[in-house]
Amino acid sequence: MLTLNQIEAAILTLPSDEFQRLRQWVLDVDYQRWDEQLEQDIADGKLEALAEEAIAEFKAGHCREI
Repeated sequence: MLTLNQIEAAILTLPSDEFQRLRQWVLDVDYQRWDEQLEQDIADGKLEALAEEAIAEFKAGHCREI
């Protein structure tokens, strides 16, 4: 397996178009992992307190339309 330093060095040698493809791939993977983590946090109930707080603020009239 390559080390991170080897991967970084290889990335620096990529032509511009391949670097752009790699960059987009990394962003796509990052967004996918973020979505998966968010879904897991929701399933685990980790966002319940935030949802309850937001609903309470809305009901108390502390929100405005944007």
